[in-house]
Amino acid sequence: MRVKRFSRLVVPGRFQPLHEGHLRTIDYTLELSHKAIIVIGSAQESFTLSNPLTAGERFELLETALEERYGDAWPRRISIVPVLDIQMNKVWVQYLRQLLPRFDGVVSGNQLVLALFEDMGLEAIEPPLYRREYCSGTVIRRLVLEGDDKWRECVPPSVIRKLEEYGFEERLRRLYPEGNA
Repeated sequence: MRVKRFSRLVVPGRFQPLHEGHLRTIDYTLELSHKAIIVIGSAQESFTLSNPLTAGERFELLETALEERYGDAWPRRISIVPVLDIQMNKVWVQYLRQLLPRFDGVVSGNQLVLALFEDMGLEAIEPPLYRREYCSGTVIRRLVLEGDDKWRECVPPSVIRKLEEYGFEERLRRLYPEGNA
């Protein structure tokens, strides 16, 4: 059986922070398509508990991890695009169509995102999820606040170094001094 090969697939995420689950989704996307368009969502949000990193920091984390994973060839197959939130789910895919080059569909573990793309007649592909109990931005942020280093198991060393450079753990503690999300 021949697997369908797509031209471009979108991989949306907030990447707060980037972790191994995201990277495996990108790997999976590249198995299915010639190009991946990584959408950094909620690009206007930063310095909040849900979105502690800036869009620029998330862009740098992606660049660092992609270069480590794919070498300097990654820009030929992967684009990174920060996108502002519009708070209108029904028209979000149309909004992306205005901002991005043509794409065939999406690869996402988010059920709402999959439904929105399906409603527009586009491919909606759910990737295999990796260690979801720890490899989730929400869980990682909570573990940081609890002082539990288990989150580091899901984040590549190069990304951890960048997060340390940004003062990620201290930033979270300042944003939420009570210590739990």
